[in-house]
Order: sequence, then C-alpha cells, then structure tokens
Amino acid sequence: MRDRKAPVNDYIYRPWQPGDDLELLQYWNDPENHQVAAFRSSFAESSNEPFIRTIVAEHQGVPVGAGVIYETSLHTQRLWAYVEVAPDHRRKGVGSALLQHLKDAAQQAPSGVTALRSKTVLESAGLAFAEHHGFSILQRSRMVRVEAGGVPAVPLHQDESERLTQSIEDIATGSVELTQCFWEFYTAVHAWDPPAQTSVGRVNRLFLSDEAEALGAVVLRDDVLRAQREGKKGLISAFAISYRPLAVDAGQMKLAEDDATDVTIGYRPGHPAAREAILQLLSVMVGQYAVNIEVDDSMEDLAVMIDQLISMGSASVTSTSLVIADS
Repeated sequence: MRDRKAPVNDYIYRPWQPGDDLELLQYWNDPENHQVAAFRSSFAESSNEPFIRTIVAEHQGVPVGAGVIYETSLHTQRLWAYVEVAPDHRRKGVGSALLQHLKDAAQQAPSGVTALRSKTVLESAGLAFAEHHGFSILQRSRMVRVEAGGVPAVPLHQDESERLTQSIEDIATGSVELTQCFWEFYTAVHAWDPPAQTSVGRVNRLFLSDEAEALGAVVLRDDVLRAQREGKKGLISAFAISYRPLAVDAGQMKLAEDDATDVTIGYRPGHPAAREAILQLLSVMVGQYAVNIEVDDSMEDLAVMIDQLISMGSASVTSTSLVIADS
C-alpha cells in the first residue's frame, strides 16, 4: 500500500479507523440498493482471522471514500471486494486508486487467495466501474414474487389403484435429511463458485436454523408407497423453506396483508421430473399467499419454471443482482 504521507492528486490512502463510518455517511448518499447497504456494514479494521482489509481515501483530512476486501469461510476461492466514493469525488481516479490498494492488500491474505468478487445491480454506477476495471459477470440472481393463486394446482401422482405415490409434508428445519438435501442442491447450483466442504451441522446453522431466520419447511416425496413397504420414507424431490424477514423480526416493520413470504425452493439435482416437482410444491405454497423466491440462473430447472410464470403474468421480478469477478 502506498505511504500515507504520499498523497496522489491531493488524496491520501490509509487503513480504516474507528469513527470513519460516521464521517463517510456525511458525504455519501443513502444506499442505492441492499447490496450497497450490506457492503457498507462490512467496513472494519484490519484482521487476519478472518482476513479483512479496509482502505480509506482522505481529501484535505476528510474521509470521502473507502474500499474493503474480506474472506468468507463458505466460499473461499475469491475475496469479497467493494469500493465506494462520495459523489463529489468520483471520476477523479479515487475509486481506481482504492481498488489498486485493495489488490495490493490481497497479496497479504494468509490463504493465498487474491481473486476478487463483488455484487451489484444492473445499470448501476458500481457495475460500470467494475466492468471498466476488468470484472465480468459470474451469476445473475433475481428476486421474484409469485402471486397468491399464481400457480395452477398440479396433482400428486397416483398408481393404478388411485393411491397417492407422492406426498407433501411438513418437516422440521433441524432435520438432517432436509439439511443434506439442501446442501446437495446448494453445491450443485454453485458450481460457478464452489463452496468449501463443511459439516451438516454448520450447513443447518447457516441456512436452516433459528439464527438463519428459518420458519418452516415442506417437502415433496416420491415413491412413498414402495418406501412405506420398506419401512422408509420416499426420497425428497423438492423442498421449500420459509424465512422471516429480518426487518420484521427486528421490529422495524409490520407485515401487511399483501406482503410475500421469503421462500427458498430447491430440488434434487438431476431429477428428471424436477420441473414438475417444483410446480407441485409451488402450487401448494402460493395457494393463499404470495411468496418471494431468489432465483439464480444456475438453478436451471427452477429458472425455467419461473420464466414461464413470469410470461403468464403470475410472477414478476422485483430486483436483479449480479455477482461479478475480476479476471
């Protein structure tokens, strides 16, 4: 990193200090989107456990910009990175200088990981800046609202005697079976940014616990009659997990009648009838209430079905975010 006493274009670059967040908020606008808000909360003093470096740009002794890189224990192949500069100080090379400082700081990562990733939204200043500096899109993620009653009922399968061979049932979010299904799905749809190996217990804590704001779960099972004869349950072909909105849990807002429940929809990777299973489960989920679903393009079967619902007018995209990475 350049020396603090060597200003470039009247700007000085230094490590993060306590109180910088309050100083910066005086010059920054309100967050443009929830990605900006999340990244702003990540600014912190330097540490190696976990690895994080935050660099501040000062102009005449006043902080006007900042950038951060940090590692996570789940996705370890790249460091998260973020740069923001006060509007009055943009297009002066400050953001570029901050990014270069971050790249230099990444060389200090104990893991040896130096590749960077970030998250932004379409048609934003952040995306234009990133593309100018050689970042490209890794993944598109959409938040999609599926309206109540928006999915026609898809009947469960029956045998020749009209006995149901499928079932939909509630399942505890602490279930090992559900956690394993979730992790199989999560790993399959994150081949573009492979997660590190981790324990079933940690997966549950990160995604299915009270700490993760998980409220409940339902699953669709196949071949339930044959499984019952063997004293087992049918294999899970699709699952849905509902979550409590963080703002509601913190008492910052109340649910309105038309609010949608946040839901994760997953399915068994490679299942030939995955798309039908998704609709079977969704038709139950949205029977009376709308739901919000995060859909990555890598979730191919889910993305195809959601696109069909959008074309039918039963669903709509409420926001789109992009994961980007340097070359």
